[in-house]
Amino acid sequence: MVAPTPTTPQDHTAAMTQTLPTGLTVTARVPASSANLGPGFDTLGIALGLYDEITVTTTGSGLKIRVEGEGADDVPWGPSHLVVRAIERGLESAGVWAEGLDVVCRNAIPHSRGLGSSASAVVGGLAAANGLAIKLDPELGLSLDQLVQLSSEFEGHPDNASASVLGGAVVSWSCAGEQTDGAPAATDIYSAVALKVHPAIRVVALVPGERSSTAHTRGLLPETVPHRDAAFNVSRGALAVVALTERPDLLMAATEDRLHQTQRAPALPLTTRWIAVLRKAGIAATVSGAGPTVLALTTEPFPVDLRAQAEAEGLQVLELDVADGVRTS
Repeated sequence: MVAPTPTTPQDHTAAMTQTLPTGLTVTARVPASSANLGPGFDTLGIALGLYDEITVTTTGSGLKIRVEGEGADDVPWGPSHLVVRAIERGLESAGVWAEGLDVVCRNAIPHSRGLGSSASAVVGGLAAANGLAIKLDPELGLSLDQLVQLSSEFEGHPDNASASVLGGAVVSWSCAGEQTDGAPAATDIYSAVALKVHPAIRVVALVPGERSSTAHTRGLLPETVPHRDAAFNVSRGALAVVALTERPDLLMAATEDRLHQTQRAPALPLTTRWIAVLRKAGIAATVSGAGPTVLALTTEPFPVDLRAQAEAEGLQVLELDVADGVRTS
């Protein structure tokens, strides 16, 4: 590995780059996430109790990476791996570097299903790097705000990443970075606050076997929307905060959307049909992120007959806790 030079205003750096000793080991346990929750496009998210684990050990030289579980057969095992890139970015921001790394990824979060697998990879890599820096010197540790910023820079929006960092439900936003000498800032500034989810709320994910492309489904969205639809989503997004924290009886209304789900429906026929099935049964269901997973929020046990029907159609039905944020050990 090469000693980095931190460059962005969000970097947390020591006075000079310090070298990590060999033999330091950290494991990051990072939750999956679901974004949007209906009306909160690129804003609302929730951390889900399905976890990837990333173990990083400093070595004398080189890079060794192993991937187990989800994505083991279709992700690059080298410097271009998203986790490795995030580890290097985290070390850079903490003002440390390593002569070599041994990285083991144990993945349980399905890839390209709308459960935030890429955001989890980034958050896990950054958290592992942060854990290594803290073992060298606790003063080098990155704050949660910095982890939200760094992980969101990878994603380009903060909803999934901030949920995996902070846990619970999140409200996230971005604004343009400060300009220097009239030139645009290198990156936007990303922020998020966590919400404590009402204890009665249960989360169920219906996960299809096929994958979807975020770039493709995002490309289906129009550049402009009618004023009435924008106003509708503003009201439902505000209501969602109330429903998630204090009034789960309002979840049906709070998960209505006019900005992205209908527009994506042609690319997600199974997802769209199951959202309709669940909502007809009185269960607040939405597209999880860009799909194809269906996210259901309810206060009642998931109906046995709907579970059987979903599984018969090839959907994996996961009853998940609302998770805490990333943890290292």
